[in-house]
Amino acid sequence: MPSDAKQLVEKAFRLKEVDDLWTGNYEKALPLTIQNFDIGAILPAVFYMFRYGKRRGKGKFIEAFARSGSTRGGKVTIDDVAAKLAEGQGFRGFQTPTQRAILGDLLLTFCLENKNRLPGRDQQVQKVAPTHFLASWVDLPKELVNLRYVPEMLVALLANQDGNEVKINSKDDKTWFPVGCRFEDNVLLRPFSHGVEFSRIQSDRKGDKFNEKDTVSIDELLMVRIAQAIGEAPPEQSGKSGLISNQRPTAALAARTFSEDIRLFVRAYANVVPRQAFLELLESCIAVGLTTIFTSTVEILTTWAETGELPPECKQRPAAIFVDCSNGTSSELRSAAEQSMEDFTRRAERLPVILMVLRILDQLAGRDPDIRKQNVPTAPVATEWINLLGQILSGSHPQASQFHRDLERQCITLAEALEEEYPEEADYLRRDDIEPHPAWRLAEVLTRLMGNNNTVGVLAKFFGSVLFVDRPNGLATKRQSKRTVPGSDRQRKVVLRRLVFTDAVLDYLVHLHVLDPGRRVRTRRTPLLDFLQRLEERYGFYVQKSPPGIAIPDERLRANRMVLERRLRDLGLFIGVNDAEGMKSLQPRFTAEEVEDDVE
Repeated sequence: MPSDAKQLVEKAFRLKEVDDLWTGNYEKALPLTIQNFDIGAILPAVFYMFRYGKRRGKGKFIEAFARSGSTRGGKVTIDDVAAKLAEGQGFRGFQTPTQRAILGDLLLTFCLENKNRLPGRDQQVQKVAPTHFLASWVDLPKELVNLRYVPEMLVALLANQDGNEVKINSKDDKTWFPVGCRFEDNVLLRPFSHGVEFSRIQSDRKGDKFNEKDTVSIDELLMVRIAQAIGEAPPEQSGKSGLISNQRPTAALAARTFSEDIRLFVRAYANVVPRQAFLELLESCIAVGLTTIFTSTVEILTTWAETGELPPECKQRPAAIFVDCSNGTSSELRSAAEQSMEDFTRRAERLPVILMVLRILDQLAGRDPDIRKQNVPTAPVATEWINLLGQILSGSHPQASQFHRDLERQCITLAEALEEEYPEEADYLRRDDIEPHPAWRLAEVLTRLMGNNNTVGVLAKFFGSVLFVDRPNGLATKRQSKRTVPGSDRQRKVVLRRLVFTDAVLDYLVHLHVLDPGRRVRTRRTPLLDFLQRLEERYGFYVQKSPPGIAIPDERLRANRMVLERRLRDLGLFIGVNDAEGMKSLQPRFTAEEVEDDVE
């Protein structure tokens, strides 16, 4: 249905207009592509963008490792990579089939991942792990857009620049995350750059060298050898497509919190926590940050749809969701967490329609000469622009009535085009008694015509990717269940998600919140009550209280709190000499590196 429906819409409207509307995104509100992606594949792309200040183009991974005469269409397997490395001088002693199998297993364990996470050394390689900075030389995934612009947003948040695009920093800029210069000063590149001697020429794709006298771990060495076999970093994407957008989310508070968290955590622990463990915690950090940004965006845009105005940063809050600290071992806590997640998911399912309204109004306002003369800023943050669209929607803008008439004409035109094949949608477009504002009617119908799989379906996949579902360092798990269809005896399958605290997430959250974010970063004991309150305020994670709108029995809340305390004690993060709440506190397992904060 979606492709046929799109053709009908194209007959009613101009092709360019339909292409801009027929999507699930609105970058001015959330600068990401709402589709599934892999958090574990993000960091190599981030390394590349910090190094060169541009987005990555097509590299030479397939050219370097695909077997000559292969009929697999350029697909590379673990066996191919192991065979190539065994030919070089860097890995002598891996010539026999058994030795190459061992080398292949090492690659699969530390550096590369097969498509769909399949085991075996004969599957297509699809992902590179960020075990070393030189992973940025491997152009996986093959298409950078498969990472849904998440790396670009991370770089924009950390670089914290002005303007529409991220620029190369000057040598005098004070920042923890310089772009395209002073690589040794970038606190994210530093812990992953052991043995690398960076070229002083910013655009030199072959100049970064590995010092063979330096001592590195086996996983780092494997990645170094892969990069050396490729020979050079991928070229930068040319033209406008190579620029890194500096667009930030409208969830400004959540974005700022994420930026502060990752900056503080990396500075404090990059040289203290063992690197493999640090990488897991860093991915948990990204999952927590992206989850908070997404849930905050849903809440903020829901408020905008009702009032026509984005809440100010001081009043922005992430969605409140209950966390199952038992990780599913308690069916009662599992059920409460699933109910809480379902409550949020129902609100989030309205997001595709809200984003469609924003795209519709954006088109109208963007073409209006009077509004264009105002030069309302849309980057780095589009708050003022989205509030202007809200004024048009709510009727408080001086030209609101004019836009209202234009939208009514569009509804009539589209209704005539849909009359024969989609009579219900055509009727809805004319029913101002059901929905007075034509923008909502038009958005509702266009969203329906796109199809559930292309709207709510991709949104669910995106949210699952953000949560890092069912991963050892993720924030959520899911299970399938059956529910009876109302009014019948039939049952349908449903996927139930719930927030959980994996050990890696607990480790990350505790080590972050025991840091004293003063001028000199250092660790301190933190009262457990303060920790739980900060989880609620900063991230919307509820452990010992019922989230607003859901009533969870007190005994379940106490059980959840007790499970959390027991798990924290098992991880060596909890101090409690008696049952007095004031005596319960958290301590880190790793002492943070004390770093003087000399960057504004």
